[in-house]
Amino acid sequence: MSAGRIIAYIAAAILIFFGVLFIYATFSPTGQIAWLFIGLISVVIGFGLIWFAGKRAKREATELIQRIELSGDIDLETLTCRNCGGALSSDNIKLVAGAPVVACPYCNTSYQLTEEPKW
Repeated sequence: MSAGRIIAYIAAAILIFFGVLFIYATFSPTGQIAWLFIGLISVVIGFGLIWFAGKRAKREATELIQRIELSGDIDLETLTCRNCGGALSSDNIKLVAGAPVVACPYCNTSYQLTEEPKW
């Protein structure tokens, strides 16, 4: 949860609390009708902050798609595991910490995919 959302929820709780107090105080013997309006406005603003913070949280969710482009010609049909020699496909290559990592489904070995120099 971000700091901005936490601050919005705390401010909303304070506004709603004092708004309810103002509404309650309106019905006391010395109460004034203006307190009712102040309390209602405070409660509405408090619930508005809660709604805004919740809506902002939904907007923060994003999906990151990263594609791996290898330089040079790579023939995936000939890609084999270094450990057991099992045939590997493009589904066995995952991106971990910015580097392509191969996970062998046969021997459960994982290693970083390195490209040999062309010269």
